[in-house]
Amino acid sequence: MSTVQNKVGTETKPFTFTVERGKISEFVSAIGDSNPLYTDSEFAKEKGYRDVPIPPTFPTVIDMWGGADFETLIALLEVNPLKVLHGEQSYDYKKAICAGDVISAVMKVVDQKEKRGMKLFTLETIYKDDASETVLLATSVVIER
Repeated sequence: MSTVQNKVGTETKPFTFTVERGKISEFVSAIGDSNPLYTDSEFAKEKGYRDVPIPPTFPTVIDMWGGADFETLIALLEVNPLKVLHGEQSYDYKKAICAGDVISAVMKVVDQKEKRGMKLFTLETIYKDDASETVLLATSVVIER
């Protein structure tokens, strides 16, 4: 196990991602979700959305394409990428994120502990819309074995 100093308070650089219908469509295709809510803007509008909304786990796309990708995370935490596991993930949506939205985010280490010889990092990402309103709060745990 690598020796890692306490990373609590460490943040990624702010990053921005424009949510595109095409990326939403690619994502739902990849996960096998055929719900027209994610591909048909008229259907989405009939259901009360401004445009096609993102599926619940789409923020991974925002992170990977927007700036908080795996390599950035490994460098931030200073861990061995061959020993990293994804421990858990949760999303707390404050309002819908839809195609056309420009989302900015910052990921921050909010907790670090050692358990059974493993390092556990709790990360919090705050996603904001172009009006600087928080639209989503994501929490994840990264484990270094």
